[in-house]
Amino acid sequence: MDNRQEVREFLTTRRARITPDQVGLATTGSRRVPGLRRSEVATLAGLSVEYYARLERGQIAGASASVLEALVRALQLDETERAHLFDLARAADGIPASSRARRRTPARAASRMSLRWALDAVTDGVALVRDPCQNLLATNALGRAFYSPVIGEGEQGRGRTPNLARFQFLDPASHDFYPDWEVFAAMCVGIMRTEAGRDPHDRELQVLVGELSTRSETFRRLWADHDVRTHGAGTKRFAHPVVGEVTLAYEELAVTAEPGLVLLVYTAEPGSPSAERLRLLASWVASEQVPGSR
Repeated sequence: MDNRQEVREFLTTRRARITPDQVGLATTGSRRVPGLRRSEVATLAGLSVEYYARLERGQIAGASASVLEALVRALQLDETERAHLFDLARAADGIPASSRARRRTPARAASRMSLRWALDAVTDGVALVRDPCQNLLATNALGRAFYSPVIGEGEQGRGRTPNLARFQFLDPASHDFYPDWEVFAAMCVGIMRTEAGRDPHDRELQVLVGELSTRSETFRRLWADHDVRTHGAGTKRFAHPVVGEVTLAYEELAVTAEPGLVLLVYTAEPGSPSAERLRLLASWVASEQVPGSR
């Protein structure tokens, strides 16, 4: 990915979303551009117009932390956007983004027995490990059943690594699995944008972005927005083909022994209909694993 182009488009899209009123500036004369003018951003950041214009052209190499923080304040960036801007600046300076260590082969890392034991220890929730390219590398037993629309069954699920982004944008079944499909789509792209900023030389991620940009107009549009986000915590709705609609809370945990991998755990509110449906799915999974239970 072209670092200068990434910087240029990120700063331009951030500037375009802020109105003068939001930053206490008077609106005078006709405005040919949405949001703030370059000169207004420069004033808010305490920079010369010439210097800010150079930054927005993508020439961010050598920018000091104080300059970047000034841009964060002027453009009202949130924590994820701030981290993304600093990652882009590090990449321009030739510094490994976010000081992330070079990761091992994700599939091999996810096959580590202690990590699989940890997943299997989660019995009342859905647990999974994914990598920066949205590959679903490992799950617990309940996770395999819950994500069956993504993983596939029988021959369909063998010999390939399920990918959450490909499922989201290329498989029509995702519209049934995700009742809030548009929300999930924006979230997926935002997470991928963040990862691209952290490691702009990730060849696998570049190939995935190229594939999805070619095959999905929605992905292409969302990618052009340059919105970034981290998963963190929250709630999501799913429509599972076996147990129906469930609302689950999720927590994302970094797998510190395997840089780049994250562990996601989904649980239901105790006593809720979703918890009962998740228990029903867990019982179904357990019966399927007992010899002679069919």
